[in-house]
Amino acid sequence: MNTKGNRRHFILSAASGALVGLYAAPGLAAGKGRAHTIVVVGDSMSAEYGIQRGSGWVALLQQRLQEQKVNAKVVNASVSGDTTAGGRARLPALLTQHQPTVVVIELGGNDALRGLPLKNTEDNLATMVQAAQKAGAQVLLVGMQVPPNYGGDYTRRFAQTFVTVSQQYKTALVPFLLEGVANAPDAMRWFQTDRIHPNEQAHPRMLDNVWPALKGLLR
Repeated sequence: MNTKGNRRHFILSAASGALVGLYAAPGLAAGKGRAHTIVVVGDSMSAEYGIQRGSGWVALLQQRLQEQKVNAKVVNASVSGDTTAGGRARLPALLTQHQPTVVVIELGGNDALRGLPLKNTEDNLATMVQAAQKAGAQVLLVGMQVPPNYGGDYTRRFAQTFVTVSQQYKTALVPFLLEGVANAPDAMRWFQTDRIHPNEQAHPRMLDNVWPALKGLLR
């Protein structure tokens, strides 16, 4: 854990590939409360990169919604390797097509991996949030962190980017999707052999990180 190589598990992969799917559990329409459509716009952390389909945190989210009788469907519009610029470009069509009540934005890690300016990342996230809110959706911003070898100042400013956008536009916030995974004492057991992408065992923890903030929007 003290080497630069071992710290790579904090960041995302720029691997190609996409996962765009609709999870709609049978009988969910009979659930109580307002009907929700949740669109997740993410990268490889949400696109089930390297793991069995249906085992990622987004798929597990639909299962939890069904178990708790929440009247909601989940659209996974995540693309492995995507950046905030890519999400910004894709979001308008997703809003038109799915008319979501909740948009989960899980992007930014690949911006850091590629060394893109933090101001660009912040502007892209802000634009996405504003577009979703204008379309009538509530927003959950899911943050990422980078390891200390990026430099203390960059590490701090990158993490703060998500907080700043969330506070400015009054969104729900998950500060760190990989809390209890990337910074766990036994972190490497939760990652695939590339030391970058969480394995199947990590995804329930990731859902647990997202769930409290998301649940508050499903009323």
